[in-house]
Amino acid sequence: MKKATKKTTAKKASAKTAPAKKSPAKKVAGPKDTKADWRIDTLARMRALIKDADPEVTEEVKWRKPSNGMRGVPVWEHAGIICTGETYKAAVKLTFANGAALPDPAGLFNASLEGNQRRAIDIHEGATINEKAFKALIRAAVTHNVAKKLKRG
Repeated sequence: MKKATKKTTAKKASAKTAPAKKSPAKKVAGPKDTKADWRIDTLARMRALIKDADPEVTEEVKWRKPSNGMRGVPVWEHAGIICTGETYKAAVKLTFANGAALPDPAGLFNASLEGNQRRAIDIHEGATINEKAFKALIRAAVTHNVAKKLKRG
C-alpha cells in the first residue's frame, strides 16, 4: 500500500511541476517589469477591444526571433490577417495588413502612412484611443478580408 501511495504522490508532484500552457497574451507579454508595464497593459487593452469587435477573431503568436526576445508577435486573423501588435520602447504598434484599403474617418492611422498596403496605429504611453472608431476599424478589416476571400473563390 505504501508503494501505491508513493506512485500517486509522484504523479501529483509531477502534475504540479508541469508548466501550464500559456495564453498568447502571456507568451507575448513575457515577464512584467516596470519599464514594460504600460506597453503590456496597452497591448492587453487593445486585444480586448479586438475580441470585443470581432468575437470570431483568432490570435496566434508568430515570428519568434531574438530581436523580440523570442516572444513573437501577436497576429489577429479572421479570413486573413487583420492586424499585428508589437511593443517598442516608445510605442505599441498595431499594423493593419490591408490598412490602406480601410476607411478611417476618425484618423486613427498615424504611422506607416506612405505604403500602398499597410497602415499602423502607434499608441504612446498615456495616450487614449477612440474605442468606438477602433472597433469599427477592426470590423472594416474583417469585412475587407471576407470580401477579398470571396472574390478569390
